[in-house]
Amino acid sequence: MTVFAKMAKKLNIIISSIKKIAKKTIKLRDRKMSKKNEQIEQELQDKLENQIDTVENELADSAIEELQPSENEKLKQEVADLKDKYLRLYSEFDNFRKRTAKEKLELIQTASEGVIVDLLSVLDDYERAKANAKEGEISDGIDLIFNKLANTLQNKGLKEMLAKGEVFDADIHDCITQFPAPTEADKGKIVEVVEKGYLLKDKVIRFAKVVVGN
Repeated sequence: MTVFAKMAKKLNIIISSIKKIAKKTIKLRDRKMSKKNEQIEQELQDKLENQIDTVENELADSAIEELQPSENEKLKQEVADLKDKYLRLYSEFDNFRKRTAKEKLELIQTASEGVIVDLLSVLDDYERAKANAKEGEISDGIDLIFNKLANTLQNKGLKEMLAKGEVFDADIHDCITQFPAPTEADKGKIVEVVEKGYLLKDKVIRFAKVVVGN
């Protein structure tokens, strides 16, 4: 039962009590009235009851008119609150879904990161050996094997980081020392690479160890 219906019911009970009191008041009057007086009294009683009925209807209508908007406003507010909660919940779920999808993609792309990082030292050793080897000391077969290894790692997303001649960037470069710059234009730039840096899918997996001109 709604609030306004309960109020209307209470008003009916109150008005019913008023009717009973009015009837008792009339009965308590002179019981030796003439028929004419009784007729007049009955007319007054009827008139009183009609007035009470009118008041009853007006009060009931007023209660409905006053309480109905309040009930509607309450329902509207509840709907608005539920809609707000739904939108917040959906937004949180959508953010969670996007974040999870991004993390999953990153995990797939960098799943072999540990193995690739371990193989970087093998590439370093081969490049040093090749740079210091005498002509013909390293066979073409060995060259083919290491080139195949390098190509395989590149296909997995490995990229060599550009360093020499670039402006020093602390986010990707690791400065181990500084030397006087050969020219004014070389100040703040990398003049020597001690150890190459590498990226895997645009993620730094090894910082380049460099010498910076000052």
